[in-house]
Amino acid sequence: MAGAKADSQLREDEVEITAIRAQGAGGQNVNKVSNAVHLRFDIRASSLPDDLKARLLTFRDQRISAEGIVVIKAQQFRSLERNSFAAMERLRELIADAAFIPLARRATKPTRNSQKRRVDAKTLRGKLKALRGRVGDT
Repeated sequence: MAGAKADSQLREDEVEITAIRAQGAGGQNVNKVSNAVHLRFDIRASSLPDDLKARLLTFRDQRISAEGIVVIKAQQFRSLERNSFAAMERLRELIADAAFIPLARRATKPTRNSQKRRVDAKTLRGKLKALRGRVGDT
């Protein structure tokens, strides 16, 4: 649920979307139509909560520059609108990943019965392996 809360705090006016020409093969259409999208989002200047900004800035993600700017390039679709939507979805996903805080694991001790089962299984396995020796001449 924390991801949905962070997603609602993402303001569209803080995101800069620029149309660029797509790379790769595609004939003449690729060379004359700007269908790819270059999305830029400044984490430090955004209205996101400070703790979420800090978690985003500590992410080891190649899309986040050293200055704290998220750069996403989307060019998988032929239309500008679909590429814009795809880039925004990736930004929302990145923010949702930063908003998710996993629960701290509490260390527990194995029960006495589970320890006994483990040792018994090891002993049984050892006895089975002991039977694999060479057959002597008797």
